[in-house]
Amino acid sequence: MTEETPGFDEKPDVPSGATPDAAEPKAASEEEAAPAGDASENAGLVAQLDQARTALGERTADLQRLQAEYQNYRRRVERDRVAVKEVAIANLLSELLPVLDDVGRAREHGELVGGFKSVAESLETTVAKMGLQQFGKEGEPFDPTIHEALMHSYAPDVTETTCVAILQPGYRIGERTIRPARVAVAEPQPGAQTVKAEEPAEAADDKENGGPEEG
Repeated sequence: MTEETPGFDEKPDVPSGATPDAAEPKAASEEEAAPAGDASENAGLVAQLDQARTALGERTADLQRLQAEYQNYRRRVERDRVAVKEVAIANLLSELLPVLDDVGRAREHGELVGGFKSVAESLETTVAKMGLQQFGKEGEPFDPTIHEALMHSYAPDVTETTCVAILQPGYRIGERTIRPARVAVAEPQPGAQTVKAEEPAEAADDKENGGPEEG
């Protein structure tokens, strides 16, 4: 039987070179260091999140800019396509204007009959579908933007420069004029306004004098 030595109690093992009291401060310092490490890690995560948000904002702005540029490009291409189409149609119809002039003269002289009449009407229907519009009428005011004056005269029955004869009709496509109307114009007779202004005064004098004297 083993005999216990009186006066000695069992104590936990302590590493060599260290006292039992030294272990407790070490454990306390590890517990204090743990919160500091978590805070540093959280700060790093926040910084990474901010960087990711900044990068996302930049990429979103780049995408929006690219979308706007693409939409502008599409609109520009569509506008150019329409313009090229209009120019091509205008050039084609310009070449047909002499034929339409011949058709108009034949109609005026009563020569638009038989098969020629059918062909002419088919041609006029086709060019109308392509957007060709004829303009120019007698009696309308002269407009130098759509009329070309080939003849000039004076007339006592007009109050402004007026188209009195349409020598060749004008043609347009939409707002584009491909040929102005060639017209003869008449201006008010010089002195006509003065004569008209003096007539009431002369009539008033006759009324005051009891009318014109009889011979």
